[in-house]
Amino acid sequence: MSAPEPQAPTAALRALPSVDQVLKSATARAGIDRHGREPFTATVRRVLDEARAAVRAGAGHPSGADDIAEAALSKLEIDAAPSLRPVFNLTGTVLHTNLGRAILAEEAAEAALAAMRQAVTLEYDIAEGGRGERDDHVRGLLCELTGAEDATVVNNNAAAVLLVLNTLALGKESIVSRGELIEIGGAFRMPNIMARAGTKLVEVGTTNRTHPKDYLGAIGPDTGLVVKVHTSNYRIEGFTKEVEPRELAAIAREKGVPLFHDLGSGTLCDLARYGLVHEPTVRETVADGADIVTFSGDKLLGGPQTGFIVGRRDLLAAINKNPMKRALRVDKIRLAALEATLKLYGDPDRLAARLPTLRLLARKAGEMEAAAGRLAPPLQAKLGPHVTVTPRPCRSQIGSGALPTATLESFGLALRPEGGGHALDALARALRALPVPVIGRMEDGALVLDLRCLEDEAGFLAAFAALELPDGLA
Repeated sequence: MSAPEPQAPTAALRALPSVDQVLKSATARAGIDRHGREPFTATVRRVLDEARAAVRAGAGHPSGADDIAEAALSKLEIDAAPSLRPVFNLTGTVLHTNLGRAILAEEAAEAALAAMRQAVTLEYDIAEGGRGERDDHVRGLLCELTGAEDATVVNNNAAAVLLVLNTLALGKESIVSRGELIEIGGAFRMPNIMARAGTKLVEVGTTNRTHPKDYLGAIGPDTGLVVKVHTSNYRIEGFTKEVEPRELAAIAREKGVPLFHDLGSGTLCDLARYGLVHEPTVRETVADGADIVTFSGDKLLGGPQTGFIVGRRDLLAAINKNPMKRALRVDKIRLAALEATLKLYGDPDRLAARLPTLRLLARKAGEMEAAAGRLAPPLQAKLGPHVTVTPRPCRSQIGSGALPTATLESFGLALRPEGGGHALDALARALRALPVPVIGRMEDGALVLDLRCLEDEAGFLAAFAALELPDGLA
């Protein structure tokens, strides 16, 4: 005969407060003011249910009304915290796709906030008193900055590529070099985009060498577009050959076929001016003879997530008539931020100071070295004797597929915990658990905090006040 089950600790259960008792506490009143009576009451019931279960399991103790109210308030605070949180990007990748890419300029953020708070002239013509066109807010700026006849904007560059192909090469062939059949982030591949757009991919040349005769031999009556893809996220070096944009434009023009050039990241200014490697600008690409050019807004351009299509007026007219355009359009918030960003390019002398992307990319290693000297002592004091904090040189990268072989001299802090391995992973988790998570990178057995993107040193040190070191490092 089995032994009888132990009785539930009735006295302990009776000691738990009722929901009404909890709701009368001072903490509960504050919680109700902050989160509302119904959500707070429901959470109190949940906490009481958990307390009863713990008591029955012999793992809990009676809690007073204030204790239950505090636990409920804590749960609601956690639930109310946004999942899209600010972080300190100390990875050394300036345009980090997983961390949101470009940080907007203050002018862009203010414009977006204004558009959110009130009615705006999104599709309203003030002069005529009737319906307007949302592209008009940025069309003139884009044409001025690129030298193109016309321009439009959609929600990202992949959408821009899809829309161009679907409009100008639906049911026709699109000719592209094998060396340019790129894959972008998230396993999106150019051949797949072409298939979804309804165009037939015709590959020419080889992975490393493509000649003018390859294009000339492939263009025929079924050709809708000649496509050139700027390989902004990788480089093929060594025994290579590609047809330069100007020469390819001449071939396409001779055959009466539009040349579509996808720049990917794309830039509106000469990056060499800021000490970076020169990338073909959109203006240069248009001047080289491309009929249609697509590029991103949230990478080197430093604006919100958008995709641009600029080029010949007749081709843009056809693109804008495609029903797919409506599904890919941008909203008033991004459009406001985009207009403000583009206007900054009208003052190139102050662009790097006002546009965070360029400001961070143009920082000199000496600035970060000085910051490392200031931050190392207080950080060492906080981390204690079991973690060594060492200022050290490192290299940053641009990110988001832009200038993949170019790295930038930088400086950072190497955090090296005793024990390495698991201790290193535990330290990285502890930094990610801070109120404002600190995200670094693993390198040479250390957690490296690249300081290129750190501009708020006081906020960075303040975040460490809540640091809870893992066992073995405390």
